[in-house]
Amino acid sequence: MKIVVIGQSQFGLEVYKCLRAEGHDVKGVFTIPDKDGKSDPLGTAAEKDGVPVFKLARWRVKGQVIPGVLETYKALGAELNVLPYCSQFIPMQVIDYPCHGSIIYHPSLLPRHRGASAINWTLAHGDEKAGFSVFWADSGLDTGPILLQKEVSVTPDDTLSSLYKRFFFQRSQGMVEAVQLINSGDAPRIIQPEEGASYEPIMKKELAKINWDQPALAIHNWIRGNDSNPGAWTIMEGQRVTFHGSHLGGSATQGGKEVSIEGATQPGLICQDGLLVYGNDGNAVTIKNLRFDNGRMLPASAYFCQDKTTTMELSSDEQAMAEEMKEVWTSILSSLSSVEESTDFFKNGAGSMDVIRLVEEVRARCRGVQLEPDDVYMAPQFGAFVQAVARRMRGEGQRELVVSYVTKEVNGMIINIPHQCFINGEFVDAADGKTYDSINPSDETVICSVACASARDVDLAVAAAKTAFEDGEWGKMNARDKGNLMYRLADLMDKHQEELATIEALDSGAVYTLALKTHVGMAVQTFRYFAGWCDKIQGSTIPINHARPNRNLTLTRRQPLGVCAIVIPWNYPLMMLAWKSAACLAAGNTLVLKPAQVTPLSALKFAELSARAGFPPGVINILPGPGSVVGQHLSEHCDIRKLGFTGSTEIGKQIMKSCAVSNLKKVSLELGGKSPLIIFSDCDLDKAVRMGMSAVFFNKGENCIAAGHLFVEDSIHDEFVNGVLREVKKLKIGDPLDRRTDHGPQNHRAHLEKLLEFCKRGQAEGATLRYGGTQLPRPGLFFVPAVFTDVQDDMFISKEESFGPIMIISRFPNGNVEDVLRRANATEYGLASGVFTRDVNRALLMAERLQAGTVFVNTYNKTDVAAPFGGFKQSGFGKDLGEEALNEYLQTKCITLEY
Repeated sequence: MKIVVIGQSQFGLEVYKCLRAEGHDVKGVFTIPDKDGKSDPLGTAAEKDGVPVFKLARWRVKGQVIPGVLETYKALGAELNVLPYCSQFIPMQVIDYPCHGSIIYHPSLLPRHRGASAINWTLAHGDEKAGFSVFWADSGLDTGPILLQKEVSVTPDDTLSSLYKRFFFQRSQGMVEAVQLINSGDAPRIIQPEEGASYEPIMKKELAKINWDQPALAIHNWIRGNDSNPGAWTIMEGQRVTFHGSHLGGSATQGGKEVSIEGATQPGLICQDGLLVYGNDGNAVTIKNLRFDNGRMLPASAYFCQDKTTTMELSSDEQAMAEEMKEVWTSILSSLSSVEESTDFFKNGAGSMDVIRLVEEVRARCRGVQLEPDDVYMAPQFGAFVQAVARRMRGEGQRELVVSYVTKEVNGMIINIPHQCFINGEFVDAADGKTYDSINPSDETVICSVACASARDVDLAVAAAKTAFEDGEWGKMNARDKGNLMYRLADLMDKHQEELATIEALDSGAVYTLALKTHVGMAVQTFRYFAGWCDKIQGSTIPINHARPNRNLTLTRRQPLGVCAIVIPWNYPLMMLAWKSAACLAAGNTLVLKPAQVTPLSALKFAELSARAGFPPGVINILPGPGSVVGQHLSEHCDIRKLGFTGSTEIGKQIMKSCAVSNLKKVSLELGGKSPLIIFSDCDLDKAVRMGMSAVFFNKGENCIAAGHLFVEDSIHDEFVNGVLREVKKLKIGDPLDRRTDHGPQNHRAHLEKLLEFCKRGQAEGATLRYGGTQLPRPGLFFVPAVFTDVQDDMFISKEESFGPIMIISRFPNGNVEDVLRRANATEYGLASGVFTRDVNRALLMAERLQAGTVFVNTYNKTDVAAPFGGFKQSGFGKDLGEEALNEYLQTKCITLEY
């Protein structure tokens, strides 16, 4: 189709490029004149392509079209005019001339918000839907028939920037789609209804003052609708202050300082999270940044602090960057002849779309440096902006991480514990403001209140992860740089290992020394191991039959899946997080992780460290909360492409069903276990006793591969049992932070009660309780490790997993290998197993025939980050650790080409 493009700006350029890419014949481009020797981006691109470009100062004089201009236009022979964005008045003689007329883009769902600043008004009025329209131009103002509309739901946390990133960048494709409909003869002309129609004026500073006599939601909408320009403002402490970055809710749980706000129902409150302001309904809005009339901008939380920013001396490369940035600023701020250090971006007419353009220009020109819109708002003067970019080029100046800590002095140190959801690189309250208490199992006191995520938080986290994967810095980062980020995170975890281990001890009851070595130590090792895999994920070339006379080449690429969900258990909170998330990230995915509801704190500390390591926003998201809400919604969410789960078989089945029904997402499951440990009479008995104790009682028995059923050969049975009883009585049960403690409290009360009931049932069925099986008479969830003998294969405790420190011992006849193999395999579980014998042939036979994903021979609990880990049968499928774990988070693409 023969098309004339009339417009300007980066948007006009995008539409122009898309039209040409679709094969349309752009006969000419009409745009605005050069400003200070700078051409509009649309005109510059068209001139390079050899397309006629006309830079008109005006189309009319005294209301009449200029004849020469009209003739020049008609000579191009356009069949359709496309107006993506046009600041000039185009005469109706031009609008109506082509056989197909003219189509125009408008950033609202017409007839709502006719006029200027439509997206701003969509937010300011609290619309549930935003969108854009392509309509047929007529003589009215945005009143022509509708050709095409696209819409998106507006969330309470959406801003102009987030809407553009998530949706409005599709507008150029929308214009092209409209042209295709015209070309095929399928373009509708839907008359705009008058019902619901509104006309909005251009937003001006004097009109943007906040009305405090309205609910918090309306105030929040007004602030985000006015965005950077003109900016919603009020009189605070006697001076005009403009607000930027608001979100609903917030509480001053950590205290705060009052500030007076003219006309507000109550004073504002400066606290760690920002400035809290209140509507007439008593609900709060949190303000992130403040801007003053002198152009200075600062975080609201720092209102009472002095600005200690120093000016850096720029290197030669940075000075060259500054000159490039001057070119960018002058092209955006077209009214300026030159840009000085004090030039203010917003005071010279820049708006929210200009902010997005500036951010993209920095990324394109400055070695992929990624700014956020807030970085521009925080440094609106050119000198400060250049400093901000220079700091980012040096690896400094990352987005400030605001963390609301619960601080405790414990274990000879001060620990800082985050307690909010971690979404898109920020700690935030749950969307509905709900919290729950995290309990210390040593004394059942409350450690802190933790944000209780909802389905709404899942949606926000998944959207952030999807954006990070598809459009963000992570998706563009090369594999080696991703590996370096993972190494950096591992180093930070190592540096904070005592703090992390203390949090694990407080939250899960893990013995501190074990938490240092295993919970934290293996988590660090896991991240270092998989960091090394990042740039070694390779495809292959495959010889295939050639179809003569042509030759063919087939190659494969192993690619990430996208957004992955990870749901982990409460027994090794940090280690389980690392086992799954390290492989997930090494493969190039982004993730949303749900820690166990009863042990969320080390995962939230991990989230803080990931941000400080430099992981881009949205790559890692952590949502504490109930599995019935968060886990279920993750398994049903259609933007998630993989779910990794460790937990019970019952829940694993439900998750697998939900994953299949929703969008057939990939699943890996590590589920229940009842791992057999077979001890032959030719073993090293002292070692068998020692390792058998560890196999059952390691980590308080809260161990997925714990030996759930011991089979001991008759001739050594009594001696083995006596050895176990001798050793189990030596275990020191107590405070997990005491270095002398061997055995800490069980994880949570419901689990302790389950263990007590398990022991009662074993006794009722006739098994002999030789030791323990009771709760210690002291505060806390302390359980005395139990030893059962005379256990028959048909008993409940023989078949079901206790997931606690309960040793189940059965006999088997001397030399009867086949029978003990049959008994060991007579379970629906198959996670791990063990054999103690000096006979190598017997060991190899048992290892071959035991139906379990892991077989330990003359050892137990010996897992390593390089060795694959996973179960058979109803213990699940898929692997954690080792190279095989990468396969769970990759998909293979086959590419065949002919040459």
